Amino acid sequence: MKRIKLGKSGLSVPNIAVGCMRLRNKTLAEAEIFLKTALSMGLNYFDHADIYGAGLSEELFAQAFALNDDRREQIILQSKCGITKDGYNFSKDHILSSVEGSLRRLKTDYLDVLLLHRPDALCEPEEVAETFRQLKEQGKVRYFGVSNHNPGQIKLLQKYLDFPLVVNQMQLSLAHCPMIESGINVNTAFDGGLDREGGVLDFCRLQDITLQAWSPLQHGFIKGTFLNNPDYPELNDMLQRVAEEYGTTKAAIAVAWIARHPAYIQTVTGTTNPQHLMQCAEGAQIELTRKQWYDLYKSVGRKLP
Repeated sequence: MKRIKLGKSGLSVPNIAVGCMRLRNKTLAEAEIFLKTALSMGLNYFDHADIYGAGLSEELFAQAFALNDDRREQIILQSKCGITKDGYNFSKDHILSSVEGSLRRLKTDYLDVLLLHRPDALCEPEEVAETFRQLKEQGKVRYFGVSNHNPGQIKLLQKYLDFPLVVNQMQLSLAHCPMIESGINVNTAFDGGLDREGGVLDFCRLQDITLQAWSPLQHGFIKGTFLNNPDYPELNDMLQRVAEEYGTTKAAIAVAWIARHPAYIQTVTGTTNPQHLMQCAEGAQIELTRKQWYDLYKSVGRKLP
């Protein structure tokens, strides 16, 4: 499995992170098989959030993995907090409570990475920074990052921290790549030139912040998969054509498209199907040609300037 550096953390991690959002829908036996499959392929980075299954995904993960001191050091645990039933909450009390809940459910003493899940309009960056420092000093969280944040929001928080944020998790796929599309369409009047993320792709590269791509097989804003979707005939035809060249699947090529970008983006899978996970892992090791990458990009109906 190809590995990348996680921001400025010094951690070497696989370029695939195993998303555990849907783990709550599995039986204990199914979860055990899924996690065993992940580890057999060198996928030891697991992405959680306190809201996934109202905490059930974290609980089932701990039961299925049966963490002990030796096994804990073999994996990287990431969780997220900040989303509540009433909105978003980055207060010190909420972050501390969320972390304690995740640690309890995961049956571990520390998280390797903690992300703020979505921007909180009422965020007080000084308070968040103080909370992060406390968690780091207590040994409960090693590294920190954000999810769905733009450059200004990241810089505001980083201003009050004396250690770097290492991750920004953003939705990204072949059929949903505004952060890439806006860069291609600079200095045009095309809709693709609209920059809704504030140049977050280049910003994260400049700051050595690892981008994590969530929903790598979905289109729109969490509207479902584009694989075998009749609304994306040209994309699926092109995916099939390229997949046949490599003797692989369309899902693998969709992941390969993300992995081909020079930003060293880490793909966060959303599946709990062992076979689908293996397809994603295979794709992360395929290096597409420039022509293949751009042909896939254009197959969603995009035109190059």
